[in-house]
Formats: sequence, structure tokens, C-alpha cells
Amino acid sequence: MKIVIIGGVAGGATAAARLRRISETADIVLVERGPYISFANCGLPYHISGVIAERDKLLVTREPMFEARYRIDVRSSTEALAIDRAARTVRLRNLQTGVETDEPYDRLLLSPGAEPVRPRIAGADSRRVFTLRNIPDLDRIMSALGKARPRRAVVIGGGYVGLEVAENFHERGLLTTVVEGAPQILAPFDEEMAAIVQAHLREHGVELTLNDKIERFEDRPDDIVVVLASGRRIEADIVVMSIGVKPETTLAREAGLELGATGGIKVDERLATSDSDIFAVGDAIEVVNRVSGRQTLIPLAGPANRQARIAADNMLASGADARASYGGTMGTAILKVFDLAAACTGLNERQAAALEIPHKAVIIHAASHASYYPGGKPIALKLVFALDGRILGAQAIGADGADKRIDVIATAIGAGLGVDDLTELELAYAPPFGSAKDPVNVVGYVAGNVLLGFHEVIDWRELRDLLKAAPSSVQIVDVRTPTEFSAGTIPGALNVEVDRLRERLGEIDPGRPLVVFCQVGLRGYLAYRILKQSGFTDVRNLTGGFKTYSLATGEQSTPNLLADKTKLRMEEGREGEPAGHI
Repeated sequence: MKIVIIGGVAGGATAAARLRRISETADIVLVERGPYISFANCGLPYHISGVIAERDKLLVTREPMFEARYRIDVRSSTEALAIDRAARTVRLRNLQTGVETDEPYDRLLLSPGAEPVRPRIAGADSRRVFTLRNIPDLDRIMSALGKARPRRAVVIGGGYVGLEVAENFHERGLLTTVVEGAPQILAPFDEEMAAIVQAHLREHGVELTLNDKIERFEDRPDDIVVVLASGRRIEADIVVMSIGVKPETTLAREAGLELGATGGIKVDERLATSDSDIFAVGDAIEVVNRVSGRQTLIPLAGPANRQARIAADNMLASGADARASYGGTMGTAILKVFDLAAACTGLNERQAAALEIPHKAVIIHAASHASYYPGGKPIALKLVFALDGRILGAQAIGADGADKRIDVIATAIGAGLGVDDLTELELAYAPPFGSAKDPVNVVGYVAGNVLLGFHEVIDWRELRDLLKAAPSSVQIVDVRTPTEFSAGTIPGALNVEVDRLRERLGEIDPGRPLVVFCQVGLRGYLAYRILKQSGFTDVRNLTGGFKTYSLATGEQSTPNLLADKTKLRMEEGREGEPAGHI
């Protein structure tokens, strides 16, 4: 069987290797438009700062090694121009010689990836404006950094790659500004969670400009000016455009293959296109979101690798025997921002609302491990869940342990587990690594209590809007200590420390709606239970506490909220203490 693969990197190169492991007799041709068939595109930003010091470390494999080990006909610097489905051939052009040939195939795999979005902005063709998608892009950036020795950088776009580039420019010593057209960075995260990362970036000296778009670039002899829609002008020596990617579908579209509503190549569960002899994987295809069931585009390396393996299995099988299927993706991802990790899986609350899925959400602030063991770091963990207890998604941000909590919840979603199941998960525990009640267990307890009506919550957004529209319609009680209260609180709040609440109930009107809050939510929950059992009927606790509210609204100054400067409080959940949230 003759198999031609268009595109290398995660999808194409992985599929080629899998095909050879299955069949020693298959005739396999791997075509790659660029000079490198497989490279670590996720590691590219880290060469800018020198964290990955050697450029060659980014090359996963080289053409001679791949050919020798797998006996695959590798043709780098070769572009696929057109597919003749009737003749079952692909027109190829050698980019070094210009020679064009027609390559026959029995099966064809498309792994063209995605291309950076480059809107038509005046001046965007400047030699000082770059994108970062592959090794040649990186080489151009490194050359500019070496020759011009820039001092000021602007990154357009606050997504994963944009923030990684910004961090590494900053680590290299450049004054760095991130410009994001949306009101927040990191679209997969909800606003209050993204606010944690925004505060952290600013603490490290990265300037953020949100809710403002690029109007034009003005190239000058010695630098470039980024002109924003607001009228602001930012002088820079180097600019990186990182405002997203779009699936590379030109070859598929011109061949008459069906595209999905999202613009990606439409594939079935076997990863076959509308032509049963042509398969497609990676960033160019439309996939099913496993949580929503909707078609979407999720350009991530992990899914591309899994798709490549499944497609390879099915390409060598006959139609009846092609049983390997791709079940979709949840978009599980993680990002490093200096010493923080921001991870997510599934749907965020904004997406759940857009899909009109009835849902609720809770936020906890927990310790990465037992609080009495030195070095524990705070983790902000948000869980989004349907009213039937189905887990819709989660987000975690922290300096330690955010990754494993999201991995556990992603696994739970994939296994069809619900909110109550999170409380039953038996996770590894010893003081240096976790807590007897792991944050995953705790967020399950909190969500379960909300679903049972045992804990009524209000989120920061609803409270903010309520206070703006009708501040006198609700009474607010801050149940933290007087010292905490004096350092900053929600305007209009009455301070009644939780430990004195029972003696001071007479100061609170039981006939008016009431919101209680503490720093992170636990003492607020305890106050809520006291009040509910004391005849107060309309009571809600602020989920995520003052910590989340102040970050999300920006109404209070609470510096360095994620720093580990003080010992974590009892409320963060020590081993052997009362159940707290549960």
C-alpha cells in the first residue's frame, strides 16, 4: 500500500512512525513544506530567553535519522500543490529546485496544521513584526534580537503563545507590553481566574493593555510604533503577532473535501474525510468537544498525537476492520507564567452559558499540600458543573500542584464521573505532596453542597452588579478578623468575625437579603450555616471569597495575593481539622 502524508510535526511524523511499526511493507512518503519534519513548536518561545539554550534541542528528529530508522521516503522543503482525487495523485513541488511531480497514493493523510492569523493591518509587513509558529520564524526572531539588540517588545495577543513569548522577552531583559483586544487574557479561562494571571504578569513588570486593538504600525528608521484603536502609541523595537491561528485547509478545500462549520476539515470518528481514502489530523481538522458535544477547533499537540495514531491504524485497515475511533477532546491545557501555572479542562462558565447549559460554579483557594508542611503554595481552583452533577470543566492556577488537580478532573470528566465522585477519589497523600482532603475532594464537597441546597452561593460578578444597581437591597457581612477587615473589604460591609457571630446576631437584620464573605470562602460557609440555623432565610456565601472578588473587580488593593509570604491560615484545610467546606 502506498501512503502519502502531507505535513510533519506532531500529526504527520507521528502517523508515519506508527504506520511503519504496523507494516514493514507499506510504501510511505512524508512531505513537509518546511525544512524540518518534526520540531517542538511548544518549546519555541523558551529559546528566546535561553531557557532552552540550544536551538537543536527543539528538533525532535532529523530527516536522515527518520529515514534510516523507519525507512520512510522523507521530502522536506516540498510543497503539496493540489490533490487529484480521481487519479489518486498529489502534485508536489520541490521548493529548492522548483521541479513539480505527481505522487500516486492509495491512502492520503493531511496534517497541514494551522497558520497564524495575520489581519490586514497597515504596516504589518514591517521587518520588525514577526509571528512564531515554526523554526524559521524563531530563527528570524533570534536574528533580530542578535543584530538590533532591541530594548522594547510588544506582543499582540494574550493567548498561550503570546504570554509565553512575553515572559521570555521579559526574561531576556526587554521591556515588554502585551496588547489584547478582549477585556481579559486567556480566553479558555473565566474572567476572575484570568485576573490572577494578569496581576501576576504586572507584578513581574510586564505591561498589559486590555480591551484595545491594533489600528496600525508605523515603521520608523530606528523603531516601530504600535498605534492602538484608543489612540495610544507604543514604541517598540520588535513586535510579535500572536492573535491566534486558523486551520490550513487550502489543499483540502480545493480538492473538494468537505469542511465543517468551524472552518476545519470535516472528519468522522475514524478521522477519514469526506473521501474515504483521505484522512486528516491535527490543527486543521474540526473535532467534537467531549463535554458540549459540539464541533470545535482545538489546536493542541496532545490531541494531534492521539489522532495520528488512530488515523494510522485505520488507514492500513479495510473499511470493515477500521475500528479505532477518536472520541473528541476536552481542550485540557496548561501554561507557565513566570512561577505560576494556569491549567484548564472542559468548558468555562462563559462557554456553558453561551451553550445555554444550566450550571453552577464554585471557587476554592486551597493549599498545594498540607499547610503545616513548609513550602505550601495557594491554588485557586474553579469547578463548573451542570445541575445534574455532571462536571463541565475546571480551571486551576497556582505555583505548585495546579497541573495534577486539572489532570485528575480531566480524567474524571473523560470517565463520566460527576461532582459526587470527586469526593470519593482516593488520591496520593503525604504532607509534602498533598492533603488528607485534597483540593479535588474539597471542590467536590463544595459543589455537592451547592447542588443539595445545603450551601447557597453568590459569585463575584452577581454581587458586584447587585451592589451597583441597588446597594441598599442587600446587607453584606465580612466575617474575617478586624485586622483583615481594616486592610481592605467590600464597600458597605459590616465586620462581624465568625467566632463572634452567634453573640452579635442582633446586629444583622433577618428580614433583608444577606451576603457573607471571608477571605477564600470557608469561614463564610461556616457563618452561612450559623445564620441559616438561626432563622436567617435569605443568605448566600461569596464563592471564592474576598480574594476572588478583589482580583476580579479591581476595586480593592490586595498586593501579591498569590505570594507565599505568610503561613497559610487554618481555613485552607489542615489534616485532621473539622471538615470545613464539607
